[in-house]
Amino acid sequence: MYNKKVRGVLIQGNKTYGQITREILAPQERKAPSWWFVAMFISSLAMAMGLWAIYTTISQGIGTWGVNNSIGWGWGIINFVWWIGIGHAGTAFSIFLLILRQKWRTSINRAAEAMTVVAVLCAGLFPLLHMGRIWFGFMVMPYPNSRGPLWVNFNSPLFWDVVAISTYLMTSATFWYLGMIPDLATVRDRAKSKVKKAIYGLMSFGWVGTARSWLRFETAALILGGMAAPLVIAVHSIVSMDFATSVMAGWHTTVFPPYFVIGAIFSGFAMVLTLMIIIRKAFKFQDYVTKGHLDAIAKILTFISLIMGTAYTTEIFIAWYSGMEGEIYTFFHNRISGDHTKAFWTMVTCNAIIPQFFWFKKVRKNITLVFIISIIINIGMWFERYVIVVTSLSKDYLPANWAAYSPTIVEVGTYVGTLGLFGIGVLYFIRYIPMMAISELKTILKGTSTITNTKDHE
Repeated sequence: MYNKKVRGVLIQGNKTYGQITREILAPQERKAPSWWFVAMFISSLAMAMGLWAIYTTISQGIGTWGVNNSIGWGWGIINFVWWIGIGHAGTAFSIFLLILRQKWRTSINRAAEAMTVVAVLCAGLFPLLHMGRIWFGFMVMPYPNSRGPLWVNFNSPLFWDVVAISTYLMTSATFWYLGMIPDLATVRDRAKSKVKKAIYGLMSFGWVGTARSWLRFETAALILGGMAAPLVIAVHSIVSMDFATSVMAGWHTTVFPPYFVIGAIFSGFAMVLTLMIIIRKAFKFQDYVTKGHLDAIAKILTFISLIMGTAYTTEIFIAWYSGMEGEIYTFFHNRISGDHTKAFWTMVTCNAIIPQFFWFKKVRKNITLVFIISIIINIGMWFERYVIVVTSLSKDYLPANWAAYSPTIVEVGTYVGTLGLFGIGVLYFIRYIPMMAISELKTILKGTSTITNTKDHE
Protein backbone atom coordinates (compact mmCIF):
# COMPACT_ATOMS: atom_id res chain seq x y z
CA MET A 1 0.00 0.00 0.00
CA TYR A 2 1.25 3.48 -0.88
CA ASN A 3 2.15 5.47 2.26
CA LYS A 4 1.64 9.18 1.53
CA LYS A 5 3.28 10.26 4.79
CA VAL A 6 6.50 8.49 3.90
CA ARG A 7 6.63 8.80 0.09
CA GLY A 8 4.81 12.08 -0.42
CA VAL A 9 1.69 13.11 -2.32
CA LEU A 10 1.72 12.34 -6.05
CA ILE A 11 -1.25 14.50 -7.08
CA GLN A 12 -1.71 17.75 -5.21
CA GLY A 13 -4.60 20.19 -5.04
CA ASN A 14 -7.57 18.02 -3.98
CA LYS A 15 -8.30 17.06 -7.58
CA THR A 16 -11.48 15.40 -8.75
CA TYR A 17 -11.68 12.96 -11.64
CA GLY A 18 -13.31 15.55 -13.88
CA GLN A 19 -10.74 18.16 -12.91
CA ILE A 20 -7.90 15.86 -13.97
CA THR A 21 -9.52 15.38 -17.38
CA ARG A 22 -10.07 19.10 -17.90
CA GLU A 23 -6.60 20.18 -16.79
CA ILE A 24 -4.63 17.55 -18.71
CA LEU A 25 -6.64 18.16 -21.90
CA ALA A 26 -6.55 21.96 -21.60
CA PRO A 27 -3.44 22.38 -23.83
CA GLN A 28 -5.21 20.44 -26.62
CA GLU A 29 -8.51 22.28 -26.26
CA ARG A 30 -7.11 25.83 -26.11
CA LYS A 31 -5.26 27.80 -28.75
CA ALA A 32 -1.55 27.21 -28.81
CA PRO A 33 0.38 29.78 -26.71
CA SER A 34 2.67 32.25 -28.46
CA TRP A 35 5.84 30.59 -27.10
CA TRP A 36 4.82 27.37 -28.88
CA PHE A 37 4.98 29.14 -32.25
CA VAL A 38 8.32 30.73 -31.38
CA ALA A 39 9.75 27.35 -30.38
CA MET A 40 8.34 25.76 -33.54
CA PHE A 41 9.93 28.51 -35.67
CA ILE A 42 13.35 28.02 -34.05
CA SER A 43 13.08 24.23 -34.38
CA SER A 44 12.05 24.59 -38.03
CA LEU A 45 15.09 26.78 -38.73
CA ALA A 46 17.33 24.18 -37.11
CA MET A 47 15.70 21.43 -39.14
CA ALA A 48 16.09 23.49 -42.32
CA MET A 49 19.82 23.69 -41.62
CA GLY A 50 19.82 19.94 -41.13
CA LEU A 51 18.04 19.36 -44.46
CA TRP A 52 20.68 21.50 -46.18
CA ALA A 53 23.45 19.48 -44.52
CA ILE A 54 21.80 16.18 -45.45
CA TYR A 55 21.35 17.31 -49.06
CA THR A 56 25.00 18.36 -49.20
CA THR A 57 26.12 15.03 -47.75
CA ILE A 58 24.04 12.99 -50.20
CA SER A 59 24.83 15.08 -53.28
CA GLN A 60 28.56 15.59 -52.66
CA GLY A 61 29.45 12.66 -50.45
CA ILE A 62 31.10 12.02 -47.09
CA GLY A 63 34.04 14.13 -48.24
CA THR A 64 32.07 17.13 -46.97
CA TRP A 65 32.60 15.77 -43.45
CA GLY A 66 35.78 16.12 -41.44
CA VAL A 67 36.39 12.36 -41.28
CA ASN A 68 39.54 10.89 -42.84
CA ASN A 69 41.27 7.54 -43.34
CA SER A 70 42.21 7.31 -39.67
CA ILE A 71 39.09 8.79 -38.07
CA GLY A 72 36.39 7.18 -40.17
CA TRP A 73 33.79 7.81 -37.48
CA GLY A 74 33.23 11.43 -36.51
CA TRP A 75 30.21 13.40 -35.38
CA GLY A 76 27.95 11.02 -37.28
CA ILE A 77 28.56 8.06 -34.97
CA ILE A 78 29.04 10.28 -31.90
CA ASN A 79 25.58 11.76 -32.38
CA PHE A 80 24.09 8.39 -33.32
CA VAL A 81 25.14 6.87 -30.00
CA TRP A 82 24.10 10.04 -28.13
CA TRP A 83 20.58 10.01 -29.57
CA ILE A 84 20.19 6.27 -28.97
CA GLY A 85 21.14 6.93 -25.34
CA ILE A 86 18.48 9.59 -24.98
CA GLY A 87 16.05 7.23 -26.67
CA HIS A 88 16.56 4.72 -23.87
CA ALA A 89 14.96 6.90 -21.25
CA GLY A 90 11.30 6.64 -22.09
CA THR A 91 11.14 2.90 -22.44
CA ALA A 92 13.44 2.26 -19.50
CA PHE A 93 11.54 4.79 -17.39
CA SER A 94 8.10 3.47 -18.27
CA ILE A 95 8.72 -0.26 -18.52
CA PHE A 96 11.01 -0.83 -15.55
CA LEU A 97 8.90 1.35 -13.29
CA LEU A 98 5.71 -0.27 -14.63
CA ILE A 99 7.02 -3.75 -13.89
CA LEU A 100 8.19 -2.58 -10.44
CA ARG A 101 4.73 -0.95 -9.98
CA GLN A 102 6.10 2.49 -9.12
CA LYS A 103 3.06 4.78 -9.04
CA TRP A 104 5.03 8.01 -9.40
CA ARG A 105 5.79 7.14 -13.05
CA THR A 106 2.24 7.98 -14.15
CA SER A 107 2.81 11.73 -14.50
CA ILE A 108 5.99 11.39 -16.52
CA ASN A 109 5.86 8.19 -18.58
CA ARG A 110 3.84 9.56 -21.53
CA ALA A 111 6.26 12.42 -22.26
CA ALA A 112 9.27 10.15 -21.71
CA GLU A 113 7.93 7.61 -24.21
CA ALA A 114 7.25 10.32 -26.81
CA MET A 115 10.79 11.59 -26.35
CA THR A 116 12.08 8.06 -26.92
CA VAL A 117 10.31 7.63 -30.26
CA VAL A 118 11.52 10.99 -31.62
CA ALA A 119 15.09 10.45 -30.35
CA VAL A 120 15.34 7.03 -32.02
CA LEU A 121 14.14 8.57 -35.31
CA CYS A 122 16.91 11.17 -35.00
CA ALA A 123 19.47 8.46 -34.27
CA GLY A 124 18.44 6.38 -37.27
CA LEU A 125 19.44 9.14 -39.70
CA PHE A 126 23.15 8.98 -38.93
CA PRO A 127 23.97 5.37 -39.95
CA LEU A 128 22.10 5.92 -43.23
CA LEU A 129 24.03 9.13 -43.94
CA HIS A 130 27.30 7.50 -42.88
CA MET A 131 26.84 4.87 -45.60
CA GLY A 132 27.64 7.59 -48.16
CA ARG A 133 25.10 6.20 -50.62
CA ILE A 134 21.85 6.49 -48.73
CA TRP A 135 19.86 5.02 -51.62
CA PHE A 136 21.50 1.67 -50.90
CA GLY A 137 20.24 1.71 -47.31
CA PHE A 138 17.80 -1.12 -48.06
CA MET A 139 20.75 -3.46 -48.60
CA VAL A 140 21.41 -3.72 -44.86
CA MET A 141 18.01 -5.37 -44.36
CA PRO A 142 17.96 -9.20 -44.48
CA TYR A 143 15.21 -9.66 -47.05
CA PRO A 144 14.94 -12.32 -49.82
CA ASN A 145 16.46 -10.86 -52.97
CA SER A 146 17.40 -11.62 -56.54
CA ARG A 147 21.01 -10.50 -56.21
CA GLY A 148 22.29 -14.06 -56.00
CA PRO A 149 24.17 -15.12 -52.85
CA LEU A 150 24.59 -11.50 -51.75
CA TRP A 151 23.46 -11.20 -48.15
CA VAL A 152 24.24 -8.99 -45.23
CA ASN A 153 27.05 -10.00 -42.91
CA PHE A 154 25.21 -11.54 -39.98
CA ASN A 155 28.43 -11.50 -37.94
CA SER A 156 28.75 -7.72 -38.17
CA PRO A 157 27.80 -5.61 -35.14
CA LEU A 158 26.73 -2.91 -37.62
CA PHE A 159 24.04 -5.27 -38.90
CA TRP A 160 23.05 -6.04 -35.31
CA ASP A 161 22.50 -2.29 -34.93
CA VAL A 162 20.00 -2.30 -37.78
CA VAL A 163 18.01 -5.17 -36.30
CA ALA A 164 18.16 -3.92 -32.71
CA ILE A 165 17.28 -0.30 -33.44
CA SER A 166 14.44 -1.08 -35.86
CA THR A 167 13.00 -3.54 -33.34
CA TYR A 168 13.42 -1.04 -30.53
CA LEU A 169 11.70 1.70 -32.52
CA MET A 170 8.71 -0.50 -33.35
CA THR A 171 8.39 -1.78 -29.78
CA SER A 172 8.73 1.68 -28.22
CA ALA A 173 6.23 3.24 -30.63
CA THR A 174 3.76 0.38 -30.04
CA PHE A 175 4.08 0.62 -26.26
CA TRP A 176 3.68 4.41 -26.39
CA TYR A 177 0.66 4.29 -28.68
CA LEU A 178 -1.03 1.50 -26.74
CA GLY A 179 -0.95 3.59 -23.57
CA MET A 180 -2.55 6.56 -25.38
CA ILE A 181 -5.65 4.76 -26.69
CA PRO A 182 -7.99 5.45 -23.69
CA ASP A 183 -6.93 9.12 -23.57
CA LEU A 184 -7.38 9.56 -27.33
CA ALA A 185 -10.91 8.24 -26.86
CA THR A 186 -11.46 10.85 -24.13
CA VAL A 187 -10.34 13.59 -26.53
CA ARG A 188 -12.71 12.12 -29.13
CA ASP A 189 -15.65 12.21 -26.75
CA ARG A 190 -14.98 15.82 -25.72
CA ALA A 191 -14.25 17.11 -29.23
CA LYS A 192 -16.71 19.66 -30.64
CA SER A 193 -15.38 19.63 -34.19
CA LYS A 194 -16.55 16.78 -36.43
CA VAL A 195 -13.14 16.59 -38.07
CA LYS A 196 -11.35 16.39 -34.74
CA LYS A 197 -13.84 13.80 -33.48
CA ALA A 198 -13.29 11.68 -36.61
CA ILE A 199 -9.48 11.90 -36.40
CA TYR A 200 -9.28 11.02 -32.72
CA GLY A 201 -11.98 8.36 -33.20
CA LEU A 202 -9.80 6.70 -35.81
CA MET A 203 -6.70 7.00 -33.62
CA SER A 204 -8.49 5.48 -30.60
CA PHE A 205 -9.60 2.38 -32.57
CA GLY A 206 -13.20 2.66 -31.38
CA TRP A 207 -12.31 2.39 -27.68
CA VAL A 208 -15.47 2.23 -25.53
CA GLY A 209 -13.98 1.58 -22.10
CA THR A 210 -15.79 -1.59 -21.11
CA ALA A 211 -14.48 -3.76 -18.27
CA ARG A 212 -13.28 -6.33 -20.80
CA SER A 213 -11.48 -3.62 -22.78
CA TRP A 214 -9.67 -2.38 -19.68
CA LEU A 215 -8.68 -5.91 -18.65
CA ARG A 216 -7.20 -6.63 -22.06
CA PHE A 217 -5.58 -3.21 -22.22
CA GLU A 218 -3.78 -3.62 -18.89
CA THR A 219 -2.75 -7.19 -19.71
CA ALA A 220 -1.36 -6.15 -23.08
CA ALA A 221 0.59 -3.29 -21.49
CA LEU A 222 2.23 -5.63 -18.97
CA ILE A 223 3.05 -8.26 -21.59
CA LEU A 224 4.51 -5.71 -23.99
CA GLY A 225 6.42 -4.09 -21.15
CA GLY A 226 7.88 -7.43 -20.08
CA MET A 227 8.94 -8.20 -23.65
CA ALA A 228 10.50 -4.78 -24.16
CA ALA A 229 12.45 -4.69 -20.87
CA PRO A 230 15.27 -6.99 -22.11
CA LEU A 231 15.29 -5.06 -25.39
CA VAL A 232 16.22 -1.87 -23.55
CA ILE A 233 19.34 -3.59 -22.27
CA ALA A 234 20.06 -5.40 -25.54
CA VAL A 235 19.94 -2.35 -27.83
CA HIS A 236 22.72 -0.31 -26.28
CA SER A 237 24.71 -3.46 -25.51
CA ILE A 238 24.69 -4.16 -29.24
CA VAL A 239 25.65 -0.55 -30.00
CA SER A 240 28.61 -1.00 -27.65
CA MET A 241 29.68 -4.05 -29.67
CA ASP A 242 30.41 -1.72 -32.59
CA PHE A 243 33.38 -0.70 -30.49
CA ALA A 244 34.14 -3.63 -28.17
CA THR A 245 34.52 -6.27 -30.91
CA SER A 246 37.38 -4.29 -32.45
CA VAL A 247 41.01 -4.40 -31.30
CA MET A 248 41.39 -0.64 -30.99
CA ALA A 249 42.99 0.64 -27.80
CA GLY A 250 40.30 2.04 -25.51
CA TRP A 251 37.53 0.01 -27.18
CA HIS A 252 38.45 -3.65 -26.78
CA THR A 253 36.96 -4.20 -23.33
CA THR A 254 34.20 -6.29 -21.77
CA VAL A 255 32.99 -3.36 -19.65
CA PHE A 256 31.44 -1.63 -22.65
CA PRO A 257 27.97 -3.30 -22.74
CA PRO A 258 26.95 -2.45 -19.14
CA TYR A 259 28.87 0.83 -19.40
CA PHE A 260 26.89 1.88 -22.48
CA VAL A 261 23.53 0.76 -21.06
CA ILE A 262 24.02 2.67 -17.81
CA GLY A 263 25.24 5.72 -19.75
CA ALA A 264 22.18 5.59 -21.99
CA ILE A 265 19.81 5.48 -19.04
CA PHE A 266 21.82 8.30 -17.42
CA SER A 267 21.53 10.65 -20.40
CA GLY A 268 17.93 9.63 -21.06
CA PHE A 269 16.77 10.28 -17.51
CA ALA A 270 18.55 13.65 -17.58
CA MET A 271 16.65 14.58 -20.75
CA VAL A 272 13.38 13.44 -19.17
CA LEU A 273 14.14 15.72 -16.22
CA THR A 274 14.83 18.65 -18.56
CA LEU A 275 11.64 18.05 -20.53
CA MET A 276 9.37 17.61 -17.50
CA ILE A 277 10.65 20.77 -15.80
CA ILE A 278 9.80 22.72 -18.97
CA ILE A 279 6.37 21.08 -19.29
CA ARG A 280 5.38 21.59 -15.65
CA LYS A 281 6.34 25.27 -15.87
CA ALA A 282 4.86 26.00 -19.31
CA PHE A 283 1.50 24.30 -18.66
CA LYS A 284 1.26 24.84 -14.89
CA PHE A 285 1.34 21.11 -14.13
CA GLN A 286 3.00 21.56 -10.73
CA ASP A 287 0.18 19.60 -9.09
CA TYR A 288 0.94 16.56 -11.25
CA VAL A 289 4.73 16.79 -11.65
CA THR A 290 5.54 17.65 -8.08
CA LYS A 291 8.90 18.37 -6.51
CA GLY A 292 8.70 14.81 -5.23
CA HIS A 293 8.75 13.48 -8.81
CA LEU A 294 11.77 15.60 -9.70
CA ASP A 295 13.45 14.61 -6.44
CA ALA A 296 13.01 10.92 -7.28
CA ILE A 297 14.61 11.33 -10.73
CA ALA A 298 17.47 13.37 -9.21
CA LYS A 299 18.16 10.57 -6.71
CA ILE A 300 18.29 8.03 -9.55
CA LEU A 301 20.73 10.27 -11.43
CA THR A 302 22.91 10.52 -8.33
CA PHE A 303 23.15 6.75 -8.10
CA ILE A 304 23.84 6.31 -11.83
CA SER A 305 26.48 9.05 -11.67
CA LEU A 306 28.36 6.98 -9.11
CA ILE A 307 28.24 4.02 -11.50
CA MET A 308 29.57 6.20 -14.31
CA GLY A 309 32.43 7.39 -12.12
CA THR A 310 33.19 3.78 -11.22
CA ALA A 311 33.20 2.83 -14.92
CA TYR A 312 35.64 5.64 -15.77
CA THR A 313 37.93 4.57 -12.93
CA THR A 314 37.71 0.90 -13.93
CA GLU A 315 38.69 1.72 -17.52
CA ILE A 316 41.74 3.66 -16.37
CA PHE A 317 42.77 1.00 -13.84
CA ILE A 318 42.45 -1.87 -16.34
CA ALA A 319 44.44 0.10 -18.93
CA TRP A 320 47.25 0.55 -16.39
CA TYR A 321 47.02 -2.96 -14.94
CA SER A 322 47.06 -4.63 -18.38
CA GLY A 323 50.51 -3.28 -19.10
CA MET A 324 49.57 -2.85 -22.77
CA GLU A 325 51.43 0.10 -24.21
CA GLY A 326 48.59 1.07 -26.56
CA GLU A 327 45.98 1.11 -23.79
CA ILE A 328 48.25 3.07 -21.47
CA TYR A 329 49.01 5.63 -24.15
CA THR A 330 45.33 6.07 -25.10
CA PHE A 331 44.15 6.66 -21.55
CA PHE A 332 47.09 8.43 -19.94
CA HIS A 333 48.60 10.37 -22.87
CA ASN A 334 45.64 10.98 -25.16
CA ARG A 335 42.75 11.37 -22.71
CA ILE A 336 43.86 12.24 -19.18
CA SER A 337 46.61 14.35 -20.73
CA GLY A 338 47.36 15.16 -24.33
CA ASP A 339 45.29 16.38 -27.25
CA HIS A 340 41.89 15.49 -25.82
CA THR A 341 42.37 16.49 -22.19
CA LYS A 342 39.61 19.12 -22.24
CA ALA A 343 37.03 16.70 -23.66
CA PHE A 344 37.98 13.98 -21.16
CA TRP A 345 37.82 16.15 -18.07
CA THR A 346 34.61 17.81 -19.28
CA MET A 347 33.14 14.33 -19.48
CA VAL A 348 34.31 13.37 -15.98
CA THR A 349 33.21 16.67 -14.43
CA CYS A 350 29.76 16.71 -16.01
CA ASN A 351 28.95 13.03 -15.45
CA ALA A 352 30.75 11.94 -12.31
CA ILE A 353 31.25 15.09 -10.22
CA ILE A 354 28.52 17.69 -10.76
CA PRO A 355 25.57 15.24 -10.34
CA GLN A 356 26.89 14.45 -6.85
CA PHE A 357 25.48 17.81 -5.75
CA PHE A 358 22.12 16.00 -5.79
CA TRP A 359 23.15 14.45 -2.47
CA PHE A 360 22.15 17.79 -0.94
CA LYS A 361 18.43 18.19 -0.43
CA LYS A 362 18.63 21.96 -0.96
CA VAL A 363 20.01 21.36 -4.46
CA ARG A 364 17.29 18.82 -5.30
CA LYS A 365 14.60 21.22 -4.12
CA ASN A 366 15.96 24.08 -6.26
CA ILE A 367 14.24 23.54 -9.62
CA THR A 368 16.58 25.93 -11.44
CA LEU A 369 19.69 24.05 -10.26
CA VAL A 370 18.08 20.71 -11.10
CA PHE A 371 17.31 21.98 -14.61
CA ILE A 372 20.88 23.24 -15.14
CA ILE A 373 22.45 20.01 -13.88
CA SER A 374 20.18 17.92 -16.14
CA ILE A 375 21.46 19.86 -19.15
CA ILE A 376 25.07 19.57 -17.93
CA ILE A 377 24.68 15.78 -17.75
CA ASN A 378 23.65 15.54 -21.40
CA ILE A 379 26.54 17.80 -22.41
CA GLY A 380 28.85 15.47 -20.49
CA MET A 381 27.35 12.39 -22.12
CA TRP A 382 27.93 13.90 -25.56
CA PHE A 383 31.56 14.47 -24.65
CA GLU A 384 31.78 10.88 -23.43
CA ARG A 385 30.81 9.63 -26.89
CA TYR A 386 33.29 12.09 -28.43
CA VAL A 387 36.10 10.82 -26.20
CA ILE A 388 35.32 7.17 -26.98
CA VAL A 389 35.14 7.63 -30.75
CA VAL A 390 37.80 10.22 -31.54
CA THR A 391 40.61 9.51 -29.07
CA SER A 392 40.99 5.84 -30.00
CA LEU A 393 40.81 6.49 -33.74
CA SER A 394 43.04 9.56 -33.84
CA LYS A 395 46.09 7.75 -32.45
CA ASP A 396 46.10 4.01 -33.03
CA TYR A 397 48.96 1.50 -32.87
CA LEU A 398 50.74 2.90 -35.93
CA PRO A 399 52.02 6.50 -35.50
CA ALA A 400 52.10 6.94 -39.28
CA ASN A 401 48.29 6.76 -39.23
CA TRP A 402 47.82 9.42 -36.56
CA ALA A 403 45.54 12.24 -37.64
CA ALA A 404 43.55 15.12 -36.19
CA TYR A 405 39.81 15.57 -36.51
CA SER A 406 37.50 18.56 -36.47
CA PRO A 407 33.89 18.64 -37.68
CA THR A 408 32.85 20.63 -40.73
CA ILE A 409 29.81 22.90 -40.96
CA VAL A 410 27.99 20.05 -42.74
CA GLU A 411 28.45 17.71 -39.76
CA VAL A 412 27.41 20.43 -37.33
CA GLY A 413 24.41 21.24 -39.53
CA THR A 414 23.29 17.60 -39.52
CA TYR A 415 23.42 17.52 -35.73
CA VAL A 416 21.56 20.84 -35.44
CA GLY A 417 18.98 19.44 -37.84
CA THR A 418 18.30 16.47 -35.58
CA LEU A 419 17.91 18.85 -32.63
CA GLY A 420 15.32 20.69 -34.72
CA LEU A 421 13.56 17.43 -35.61
CA PHE A 422 13.50 16.48 -31.94
CA GLY A 423 12.05 19.89 -31.01
CA ILE A 424 9.36 19.69 -33.70
CA GLY A 425 8.39 16.17 -32.63
CA VAL A 426 8.09 17.15 -28.96
CA LEU A 427 6.16 20.35 -29.79
CA TYR A 428 3.63 18.45 -31.91
CA PHE A 429 3.29 15.92 -29.12
CA ILE A 430 2.47 18.48 -26.44
CA ARG A 431 0.07 20.25 -28.80
CA TYR A 432 -2.07 17.35 -30.01
CA ILE A 433 -1.68 14.49 -27.52
CA PRO A 434 -2.43 14.46 -23.76
CA MET A 435 0.95 14.85 -22.09
CA MET A 436 0.04 12.63 -19.16
CA ALA A 437 -1.85 9.36 -18.95
CA ILE A 438 -5.24 10.56 -17.70
CA SER A 439 -6.51 7.04 -17.10
CA GLU A 440 -3.44 6.15 -15.03
CA LEU A 441 -3.59 9.36 -13.01
CA LYS A 442 -7.18 8.53 -12.04
CA THR A 443 -6.22 5.05 -10.90
CA ILE A 444 -3.76 6.44 -8.34
CA LEU A 445 -5.86 9.46 -7.32
CA LYS A 446 -7.45 8.11 -4.15
CA GLY A 447 -4.43 6.37 -2.69
CA THR A 448 -1.68 8.85 -3.46
CA SER A 449 -3.21 12.34 -3.34
CA THR A 450 -4.79 14.80 -0.93
CA ILE A 451 -8.22 14.27 -2.51
CA THR A 452 -11.22 14.83 -0.25
CA ASN A 453 -14.06 14.89 -2.81
CA THR A 454 -14.55 12.51 -5.75
CA LYS A 455 -18.14 13.22 -6.71
CA ASP A 456 -17.20 14.73 -10.08
CA HIS A 457 -16.54 11.73 -12.37
CA GLU A 458 -16.26 13.25 -15.83
